[in-house]
Amino acid sequence: MNRKLSLISFLVIVLVLILEGCVPAKQPTVEKKVLPADRLLKKIEANRRKIKSFEGTGKIEINTPDLEAIGSFEIAIKKPDSIKFSIYGPFGIDLAHAVVSRNDVVFYEPNANVAYIGPIKPELLKRAFKVNLNFNELMDAFAGAVNLTERLSQEPDNFQINKDDYVLTYKDQMSNKEYRYLVNILDNALLDYKVIENKKNIIFEGRYTHYKNIDNVPIPYKTKIRNRNEKQELTINYKNIKVNEKIGNLKLNLPDDIKIIRW
Repeated sequence: MNRKLSLISFLVIVLVLILEGCVPAKQPTVEKKVLPADRLLKKIEANRRKIKSFEGTGKIEINTPDLEAIGSFEIAIKKPDSIKFSIYGPFGIDLAHAVVSRNDVVFYEPNANVAYIGPIKPELLKRAFKVNLNFNELMDAFAGAVNLTERLSQEPDNFQINKDDYVLTYKDQMSNKEYRYLVNILDNALLDYKVIENKKNIIFEGRYTHYKNIDNVPIPYKTKIRNRNEKQELTINYKNIKVNEKIGNLKLNLPDDIKIIRW
């Protein structure tokens, strides 16, 4: 009898061990470090400033009242003062090239063999990039960032912490606008930026997705910019990105027989 009980006990122990081995191991949970608003903004802005140079290739889509186009593109950015941009059609056909500095714009259309050259101003920038963004906004849009320098000394009017995200809102009583930022808690990546007029009318929006960590900075591989007042939309899908690598002189080699129009 005792031998029989011992055998049963042994079998029970073996069965328990087998069952325990079949239970999936608990996945380690990733700790979310919640930051106060001032430290969060400093972290995001510090990440933006870590990017001294930026190179990328991918697809770009432009939708405006005057143009609907999709093409491949290349961009090189040397902060703080230079952007080189090229866009290509099917089969790698050159469509346009632009080099922009803080002072000048050179915009070249190979099909027409025309270059527009002049001091930096909204009309010439719009001709080159098809959307109403100033030089700094263009640099940040293609690098998937928003400049938060002016927010560093301000307390948000509203600061919420949801399950996965922070929501920061700043109000400008003079213009009756709100500026709202949605930030991921886990990696402090900016996910969405809105400018809201009269509390409900979204006049500008930037959405940032498909993040990858490069040089310890979360960088979006997809950015969508919408200027709703101007009915302009710019979608940037990167295939490859390099940051903080040496970039040579950003110049356009124009043909000798080109027609130059000076602005």
